Amino acid sequence: MTDLNTSQASINTKSLSHKSGLVIFTMSDSSGETAEAVARACLVQFPPTAVSIYRLPQIRSSEQIIHIIEELKDKNALIAYTLVLPEFRKTLEENVEKYKIPSVDLLGQLINKLTDLTNLTPMAVPGRLHLMDETYYRRIEAVDFAIRYDDGKNPDGLRQADVVLIGVSRTSKTPNCMYLAQHYGLKAANIPMVYGIEPPLALYQIPPTRIIGLTIDPHLLQDIRSTRAQIMGLSSGTDYADFDRIYQEVRYAKNIFRELKCHTIDVSAKAIEEISSEVYLHLGQ
Repeated sequence: MTDLNTSQASINTKSLSHKSGLVIFTMSDSSGETAEAVARACLVQFPPTAVSIYRLPQIRSSEQIIHIIEELKDKNALIAYTLVLPEFRKTLEENVEKYKIPSVDLLGQLINKLTDLTNLTPMAVPGRLHLMDETYYRRIEAVDFAIRYDDGKNPDGLRQADVVLIGVSRTSKTPNCMYLAQHYGLKAANIPMVYGIEPPLALYQIPPTRIIGLTIDPHLLQDIRSTRAQIMGLSSGTDYADFDRIYQEVRYAKNIFRELKCHTIDVSAKAIEEISSEVYLHLGQ
């Protein structure tokens, strides 16, 4: 991913010279994160291809759009855009039609449909998604909380948590806590389940509805830990990656989950986004 230098209002053609195949240019009058996220979500539905993404954020004038379109007219390009200002969308649509450049409006149709259904006039202010409002500061506070109460640190603070993730090592507890904080504003702590060691007493003093047990297939966990052991320079015979030991750890953790009567999620082959979404939905219930 490359960003447009908005002060020059042009595309770094040198950085594109080595690219082959289709290039999706995600254009926005804000950060461009939404357009890029949608483009990436679409690309993962296809086999690996030579398609690449080039972000064009912070569009500030119709002249800038015209200049960019002229630079793209001879390239194998698709423009996916989230332009909030109507005049910017109009300028883009007129110029892509002029040069026959394929384009997709990711916001315009939905904005128009909402206008029709609500009889409200959109404010047309770029960047409102990223305003530093109460939600923004709540997420910052939640990220700080996830760091302070990561990996069993300060168990006395668990009562303040919106959710506590528990599980054996390498069940993605920490990344899920950070994702829950950044995307949902949830204060998430995590406690490792270590074979033969009792969990902290504080864990038994919070409602089980706020505890989520993360479990995983032992064979998959062995693969993950074996790779991790190589990176850490551990010997191949270490208990960390031993299957029998891992099997015992997973069984031990499941016994703790049953004892706590908490909800469990099998994280085997699941992405962080999927796991965190399932946690969020469970808490909502």
